[in-house]
Amino acid sequence: MMGVKRRVDHMQYMEGMEVIESDFMERVLTAAKSYDYEPYTSRDVEKALSKDHLSIEDFGVILSPAAMPYLEVMARKAKLATRKHFGNSISLFTPLYIANYCENECTYCGFSATNKIKRATLTREEAEAELKAIAATGLKEILFLTGESRYKSNVEYIGETIKLATKYFSTIGIEIYPLNTDEYAYIRSCGADFVSVYQETYNPATYEKVHLWGSKRIFPYRFHAQERALLGGFRGVAFGALLGLDDFRKDAFATGLHATLIQQKYPHAEISFSTPRLRPYINNAENNSKDVHEKQLLQVMLAYRLLMPYAGITISTRERAGFRDNVIGLAATKMSAGVNVGVGGHDEEQKGDEQFEISDERSVDEVHQVIVSKGLQPVYQDYIRV
Repeated sequence: MMGVKRRVDHMQYMEGMEVIESDFMERVLTAAKSYDYEPYTSRDVEKALSKDHLSIEDFGVILSPAAMPYLEVMARKAKLATRKHFGNSISLFTPLYIANYCENECTYCGFSATNKIKRATLTREEAEAELKAIAATGLKEILFLTGESRYKSNVEYIGETIKLATKYFSTIGIEIYPLNTDEYAYIRSCGADFVSVYQETYNPATYEKVHLWGSKRIFPYRFHAQERALLGGFRGVAFGALLGLDDFRKDAFATGLHATLIQQKYPHAEISFSTPRLRPYINNAENNSKDVHEKQLLQVMLAYRLLMPYAGITISTRERAGFRDNVIGLAATKMSAGVNVGVGGHDEEQKGDEQFEISDERSVDEVHQVIVSKGLQPVYQDYIRV
């Protein structure tokens, strides 16, 4: 399953990749292909926003350009929905990159195998030092990230690092390369709680163009990762597209439909969204989202909230501090703080280069104070290990 430096068919599974029985990919791709947001009118938007519960078609309406003049109306409805399901709470976490080696060539990512950066994998001792330093800030939730290299950061290594983290954190997430069901079950047994896998784009043609080689090139294996994670025993899964790689409205529509189908089949699953936009990275300062501005990003977040009022929405440090501060409590329910997107860097000096440039470098204390100033409650722990 290691990346192979040749352009294999991006829609065909590679050896060792598990195939599960699911028609979700076909349903999502068919719906996304036929989704045409241009004909919608203000009357369509008003009709959709008058409803207490949105259908997928209504979701498509409020993602359309016709809904842009209604952002204030959407925001008021979203805020009510957020307060109803989440109260005043805003969960805090930080990511920890434990490796940045990668076996894929992706045109938008700083970790791409051909990008000349400083690579590293944290040792057990280095990882524990990082965990202690992060825990000292008061945080009780952590998200582990790696580059997509089964050789440099294999499943066993990730599992052992998660075991270390259970001594310090009550909630542990992973954002790593997709796994088979039995591997997800192993990672779950080590103490991880939720899985984040972002499809990047739901347009297979664009997906093929930006994933030149490596196992990440295989579109269907990545698509079904959340379902395999749930089959492996995880309690939560996160969805997202990298907004700006393709038509962001179609990608957001596909993301919402994908999450909805999973929620319907697995009603016990905790569903969440993330809304990352393209960011510059080392050796590619021009890599940025040209058509997804903050208003469009806000529209996507509000649409997710109105489609799935009970789903978590994370706002990352890719976005500037002012924007992050304005969307918490409105649509976002979780935000990162004290972030470093290089390998390590929380305890001592950074061991490996970062994946992308961040926009919000504030500490945990600084983010905490902003949340309080807005009349909201910072939440460090919402899960107890027994």
